Amino acid sequence: MTDRFLDLLRLRPLWIAGRFLTRLPFPDPGCVTPAEAGWAVPWYPFVGLLLGGLIALVAWTLGSTDPSVAAALTLLLWVWSTGGLHLDGLADSADAWVGGLASRERTLEIMKDPRSGPAAVTAIALVLIAKWAGLAALIAHGESWLLLWIPLLARTQLPLLLLTTPYARKRGMASDQVNQLPRRAAWMAGVLVLAGCPLSLGWIGGLTGVLMGLALVLGSLLILLLARRSMLARIAGFTGDTAGALVEITETLLLLATALLAIPF
Repeated sequence: MTDRFLDLLRLRPLWIAGRFLTRLPFPDPGCVTPAEAGWAVPWYPFVGLLLGGLIALVAWTLGSTDPSVAAALTLLLWVWSTGGLHLDGLADSADAWVGGLASRERTLEIMKDPRSGPAAVTAIALVLIAKWAGLAALIAHGESWLLLWIPLLARTQLPLLLLTTPYARKRGMASDQVNQLPRRAAWMAGVLVLAGCPLSLGWIGGLTGVLMGLALVLGSLLILLLARRSMLARIAGFTGDTAGALVEITETLLLLATALLAIPF
């Protein structure tokens, strides 16, 4: 057990997680074994933290420009930095949920189809519009620093989903992560983020910050609960596409909630 924990502390799992989830210049880990793919999962939240820091920094830097333009540029960076990975999962999941007609086999089959239908295009458009609006609101009111926590909480959903939900396919993109997942380390990563978010916001913003942090944590857990329930009812588990959709939905809803909570009426 000690050797496995030391493996986690080495940075190679972080490089694997970073290269998988983003386009950011993480070192190339080379060939990745199934065990290493599993050990990368507890690092997913940390990758989200780095991504959130980059997005918040860019939004703050552009804060003196027109909020709409600043939001558009920030959103472009946001999408580019993830390589559209989670948007692809959202698109496939939207098509599958609409076209699957409550059939597990048909839903899984549609998610394998690389083509995008009307549901996919609509879902992506709505998510990007909502993110742009949330970004513009936060930038206009000087609250760009709150963007730090949104990608962090969204990527914390991934280890929590893998810990609590069966994989819906025999083999697939996430099968190695599920089979080789270090459960204790993944739980520790998830609990650390969920507890640390209110505490860190409280340190910055006092009681108001604590309450906002609690709202964001509870909101992310509610999204996970509802998404997990839908996945189990439709396909008896999750896939890489539905995991990506969960990240996008979490980011979008938390961004809008943050804008509503942080900006006085």
